[in-house]
Amino acid sequence: MSTTDAPAPPGAVDPAALEVEIGRVGRAIAAAREQHSALRHPARAADQRAMALAARDEELRAALFRLIDVTPACRTAEDLGRHLASFAGELAPSRGVAAARHLADTRAGRAVLGAAVAAGVRHTAHRFIAGSSPRDAAGELGARWREGVGSSVDLLGEATVSSAEADAYAAHCAATLDELAALARGWPERPTLERDSLGALPRANLSVKASSLTAMLRPQAPERGVADAAPRLHALLELAHRRSAHLHVDMESLDALETTVELALELLARPPFADGPSAGLVVQAYLRESPALVERILAWAARTPRRPPLTVRLVKGAYWDHEVAQARQHGWSVPVFTDKAQCDRAFEALTQRLLDARPLVRVAVASHNLRSIAHAIAYNRLRGGADGDLELQVLRGLGDELALALARQGHRVRVYAPVGDLVAGMAYLVRRLLENTANESFLLAQERGVPLDELLAAP
Repeated sequence: MSTTDAPAPPGAVDPAALEVEIGRVGRAIAAAREQHSALRHPARAADQRAMALAARDEELRAALFRLIDVTPACRTAEDLGRHLASFAGELAPSRGVAAARHLADTRAGRAVLGAAVAAGVRHTAHRFIAGSSPRDAAGELGARWREGVGSSVDLLGEATVSSAEADAYAAHCAATLDELAALARGWPERPTLERDSLGALPRANLSVKASSLTAMLRPQAPERGVADAAPRLHALLELAHRRSAHLHVDMESLDALETTVELALELLARPPFADGPSAGLVVQAYLRESPALVERILAWAARTPRRPPLTVRLVKGAYWDHEVAQARQHGWSVPVFTDKAQCDRAFEALTQRLLDARPLVRVAVASHNLRSIAHAIAYNRLRGGADGDLELQVLRGLGDELALALARQGHRVRVYAPVGDLVAGMAYLVRRLLENTANESFLLAQERGVPLDELLAAP
């Protein structure tokens, strides 16, 4: 960690020096992660082998995702076994496929198949979902904290379709804030997670969705969604302030972007929230308009004197398929980068812009990409920033080993931890599986033994 009296001005970081530092930082992170991976639980190693197999076989991957997607709708184990046999019938012949077809010939066999599938889906869901409720996830959240890793709890569920559902979601969020605050009081001190150069950092951290706070979300008329969701989010911000918790407003598909941004910024600019709570927004680097969004957020922060400052969580983005399909269906230009290198370059440019803007905002970089993480750490250091002024975030189930490796190096790390039942979490689960088995996945590349120099190469 390096510090100076004042940060370097934008553009003062030498590109050649930055690449050297990225290489140094990235190799240290990779070594730390590899050391932790050597201690991996056998079940986790089996999970990784299964993911790698699915990544290599597109037909198998499609069948698995369809099976996971249909699981909540199946009323009996036999019904689920029948679906498995149907999907297996579409796959190329193999010993496993033949066995599944043979079992499916009888009712008892289908029940056996269905029970095995249900157990497998529950196991996979638990890898990505911390628990069915905040109370159920309490042990997981506490264990992470004791290891030096914070959490941001996300209550799973899709968009609401009525005011009653929006009210229920807001009430669920309020109850979760109370539970998280109570749990957090019993955790041991972790200075890295509890303070940066700008002041205290809350222990309890909850992520909320605009689409769940209103049934009036319309991309053509975002003001309707803002007006309907505002009272619910206002009440949650007040509660978060009283409980000394952080409330983060998540970003979803492009349809919800304007409502989400306007809702968060309009409320946080109100006088009651000048002194808190700690709050944040998400920026998705895969959207072509994200640089303009960052400038809009920074301009807002410059004219809105509130403490603590807004936290900006920078992510790659999780709705690529949705955005591309919708744009092509309507004949629109595609709003996302369709080339991985373009997205990675945008991510690095936005990382630098946000780090240059401190102390107007706090910065949280969310990625499992070794190059992206090393770039953020290296750029921050070369600008004279302290390691503790940069937060690194990963997804539960995808970045657990990476999180521990970073925490043991003294970085502030937070795991995005979904909480909810299997039905509510199904869409989330499938998105995470798609991410983990994507051909361009960094984690998959690392499992395949891609040379470190390639993983750290500039996009």
